[in-house]
Amino acid sequence: MKIIGHRGAKGLAPENTLASIRKALEHHVDQIEFDVRVTKDGVPVLLHDAELVDASGVNLALKDHTYKRLLEHKPDLASLEEALTIKAPLYIEVKPKVETRYIVALLKNHPRKDLCLASKSQKTLRELHKALPEIPKIVIEQWSGVRAHWRARQVNTKIVAMNQRWLWWGFIRSVKRSGWELYAYTLNDKEKARRWEADGLAGVITDFPDRFEH
Repeated sequence: MKIIGHRGAKGLAPENTLASIRKALEHHVDQIEFDVRVTKDGVPVLLHDAELVDASGVNLALKDHTYKRLLEHKPDLASLEEALTIKAPLYIEVKPKVETRYIVALLKNHPRKDLCLASKSQKTLRELHKALPEIPKIVIEQWSGVRAHWRARQVNTKIVAMNQRWLWWGFIRSVKRSGWELYAYTLNDKEKARRWEADGLAGVITDFPDRFEH
């Protein structure tokens, strides 16, 4: 079973930062997941929400501010270009309604064979697949196995990440028998993960990679 650090190591360091990524690496994760959005001036950055909230509580929408301006409010705001220097397999979740052309251009200039592209948005995933068909895709689906299968066929993948709240052993076994890879997010319970591993769970996305350290 693959251990994937959620937003780096969200439970151990500030999420979606280089520090969080390094913390995940300290605990020997198999892959690192993080979120990507794009600033006003087209810089892909690691951030979960569409707005950045600084230490004083000021909200800044990424679409309205340049990367330089945002750095003044969040000095540890990492760019995707910086993250790509990390020598570890990467799981890049591109958030919905993001202009994918900036991400595509960056990845074409920094080709790697050890990364995957994922999204909850099928529109986003199709755009990425059309531009970068050689990079494996991951369908992130909230709860519907049927919809996940339909979405996956559109982007030629058999890797699906689903909310662990809706998973159960019978479903996990059926996915395994079909020859697909199923990842569970966000799963911090080691005992549950190990039980599901026996049923065929291929990966766990966790805030606390230290609990799963090999």
